[in-house]
Amino acid sequence: MAAERPALAGSELYDVATPEIEVESSEIVFTGRVWDVRRDTFAYGDGTLKREYTDHTGAVAVLALDDAERMLLIQQYRHPIAARDWEIPAGLMDVAGESPLAGAQRELAEEADLVATEWAVLSDFVMTPGGSTEAMRIYLARGLSDADEVFARTGEEADIRRAWVPLDEVVTAVLERRVQNPAVVVGALTAQAARSRGWSTLAPADALWERREWVRGTRS
Repeated sequence: MAAERPALAGSELYDVATPEIEVESSEIVFTGRVWDVRRDTFAYGDGTLKREYTDHTGAVAVLALDDAERMLLIQQYRHPIAARDWEIPAGLMDVAGESPLAGAQRELAEEADLVATEWAVLSDFVMTPGGSTEAMRIYLARGLSDADEVFARTGEEADIRRAWVPLDEVVTAVLERRVQNPAVVVGALTAQAARSRGWSTLAPADALWERREWVRGTRS
């Protein structure tokens, strides 16, 4: 007899916060220039576990879509993967007191010299749940125009390459594994699916970012 395969309705699919998991101790074991590595000791089941992970600020990204439904892509060097990958404007939530929306607007201006009049939340996701607290929010930005200020760029951003690519062609590049940046993958596929539903899945630009709230500020 075949083993029973538990079923769950799609409407019941929710990730669940676990405030009942009590962290007994938490310490930074490595302090980096951008982010730290933290070690937690916590009770789980019948025992005690230790886990080390990247203590990340969280990040925002912007899928800028013009009137012809072309996505703005930027290409820059990423040392850990030894490649110049195609990305969308994105950056850390590392400015004290800055809202996620303000951070996204800042990144769009700094990396693409653009401003937008229409903003909405396109997607929320976590990068590496087994090893990092990094949560990312992708905004959809439309009503684009040139920013008043052109930003000076240094380091890897000094030679950023920009390109406008039709949304459907970006999706094809994702499906053919020619581009693999997670924000591009999630953003392009989500945007195409959201468009097919008349953009009904978009959330207000100031929507509560629950997933980031689950981890930020909970460690001492």
